[in-house]
Amino acid sequence: MALLSAMKLQGRPPPISSNLNPNSKPAGSDSVSLNASEPGSERKPRKFSSQLNRWNRARTLRSGTKLDSTITNGSNNTTGPMRPIESSSRTDVSTLDSDVSSSSNGVSEADMTAAKSIYIVSDGTGWTAEHAVNAALGQFDYCLVDRGCPVNTHLFSGIEDGEKLMEIIKQAAREGAMVIYTLADPSMAEATMRACKLWKIPSLDILGPITESISSHLGTNPSGLSRGITNSSLNEDYFKRIEAIEFTIKHDDGALPENLEKADIVLVGVSRTGKTPLSTYLAQKGYKVSNVPIVNGVDLPKTLFEIDPRKVFGLMINPLVLQGIREARAKSLGLGSSFKTKYSELGSVKEELELAKKIFAENPTWPVIEVTESAIEETAAVVLRLYDERQSNRAMPRISKSY
Repeated sequence: MALLSAMKLQGRPPPISSNLNPNSKPAGSDSVSLNASEPGSERKPRKFSSQLNRWNRARTLRSGTKLDSTITNGSNNTTGPMRPIESSSRTDVSTLDSDVSSSSNGVSEADMTAAKSIYIVSDGTGWTAEHAVNAALGQFDYCLVDRGCPVNTHLFSGIEDGEKLMEIIKQAAREGAMVIYTLADPSMAEATMRACKLWKIPSLDILGPITESISSHLGTNPSGLSRGITNSSLNEDYFKRIEAIEFTIKHDDGALPENLEKADIVLVGVSRTGKTPLSTYLAQKGYKVSNVPIVNGVDLPKTLFEIDPRKVFGLMINPLVLQGIREARAKSLGLGSSFKTKYSELGSVKEELELAKKIFAENPTWPVIEVTESAIEETAAVVLRLYDERQSNRAMPRISKSY
């Protein structure tokens, strides 16, 4: 009790109990209900340590990188995401109205000056909802940077028990959080929707409307099972990704050119155009990727010109940007000025890029992708779109194109 009181004084909501028994019910009640005697305590506005910290966070959101899924506060205490439990009990929707109505008083007193929270709830991994939230937050980076409106995202994955679901929603009510959920079980999704509506919690069902539309289009009903139940974590896609990652690592930076035919995608470009991180990103999506560097005085492997040209993609970058990247790389390796003239001197950089343009012009069926101002995810999206079009013969450029 002393710890809970201290947490309230510091403006933090009480943590969700990690030892809930899914088969037990609170004393004196047939279902889980919100305790109206626990109104949100006054909390101090969250402050960032510096403008740079806010800029970094905005940049993370814009790039789609996974956000921290833990609840973090000023004292560096964290509450991790909930994990799935062994046994599962469904929410009794028929008794939910009375429980919510009798417990909804006093939950609208949350301090709106504090950091806004978004609860992401899923009966699976939560990947779909989390990435959708990150994409949407990327539209508000101007606010995160210029106006300092902090946002906390908390991921609760593997939630298949009704009581744990209600505990999370109660916590969201106390904190004044928004609830975004992907719950395949219709009864769980409905219980969440009704609880959020009666407790006046802003909420959004990401999976439900899409599932209903597809169900109507296909003329069949969905299974209502979470992906964690319908698919094993060690399924065919999992092993395909592992195989792709192993292949990509072994064929990085021009290694084993005799195996280019086995690759799904081949990236060609001068040094420091992002070939390796782009290859790794694509490999995590299940594509076997080889990358071949263009270096002055070094001939490209003959197999590069013998393989299916639909799988080859060229990468191009602005010379001034490339020079800066190479200078930073040389400095990080502790290399002296003699190496700098060969690797990061502007004249040498332009010479290599002119060689790359010549090679791309000689191979007009290779699309050339400009990576100067693109994140890895953006470049990968272009590569995959063109790859799909070329493999399905929907598009086959006859001259070198820049994307």
